[in-house]
Order: sequence, then structure tokens, then C-alpha cells
Amino acid sequence: MKKPTFITSIACVFIMLLSINMEAQKFNALDQSPMDATVYPSSSKEPNKLVKVVYSRPLLKDRALSTLAPNGKIWRTGANEATNITLYKDMKIGGKAVKAGEYSLFTIPGDKEWTIILNKDINVWGAYSYNETNDVVRVLAPVSSGESLDAFSIAFTDDGTMYLGWGTVRVAVPFTK
Repeated sequence: MKKPTFITSIACVFIMLLSINMEAQKFNALDQSPMDATVYPSSSKEPNKLVKVVYSRPLLKDRALSTLAPNGKIWRTGANEATNITLYKDMKIGGKAVKAGEYSLFTIPGDKEWTIILNKDINVWGAYSYNETNDVVRVLAPVSSGESLDAFSIAFTDDGTMYLGWGTVRVAVPFTK
């Protein structure tokens, strides 16, 4: 049997490295509930943001909102990880003072109003480990209706009101300095 030549050895090493590198180029498929973010103020010209919300956007896909976010039950306010909200300055949410910081945003849906909850626990998956004793604030927010949205959405108006929207449900949460 012949000994491998230097060129043959180099070629084998190159092929091995190429195959390892090709394996590294595999990417995950798109998430079914893509991550999104919204900020207040929402003007791209305003450099000093007061609030940032990072959340995942589940789709109704012909399912009932009451099945995905049942009334009276704690909800992660989106999909996947619990929604994350960062206050860059001390703010009032629904008239209640909250210190600047990073929080998880949970909600308890209802027919006429939703309970909006900021909680100290961050980097948590869903609402499975939700601990009420770590709530920083709870406020009630009125429910109204609008045109149907298949994807759960969060947006701020110019006056600082944060709207949660899914299906025809709209929930308004006022943020003020």
C-alpha cells in the first residue's frame, strides 16, 4: 500500500474543513411567531426613547382569541418568551408610578378590561414560572374593538398610549412621564 502524498493529505484536511464549515452554515427555519419591537416615542428622529417593548407575534390562524389568551388567566402577552418591557426613565403606567428598569409584561384578558402586569422576573419562557409576588405594578386597561388583526401587535401613539391588538380586541394602556 502506498503512503499518502503530501498533496493527498492536504486535500483530505481541506475536504474535512470544508464539510465542517458547510455544517456551520445551516440556519433555523423562520419562527412561526416572529419577534418584534416597538418604542415610545416612535419617531425615528427622537433619539431619547422612554419605553421599548420586545415581544413575539403569534397568529390567530382561524383560531379564537379566547383559546389562545383565555379570559381570567395569566398570559405572556405574545408568544415564546414573556414580553420584555424596558423603561428608560421613571414612568407612570395607568397613573401608577414605576421605576426605570427592565420587566416582563404579563396580562390577564377580560371582556371589558385587561389587567396589565409588570413583573420583576425577566428572561422567562411564557407564563409557566410567573410569580405574582414579583409584580411591580398592576393596572386595569379598557377593551375596545377595531379591524381584525391576525398577528398580535403592540404599538404606541404619539401621546404615549400603548395599544395591544389581536383579532378585533384593542387594549389601551397610558404611559406618562
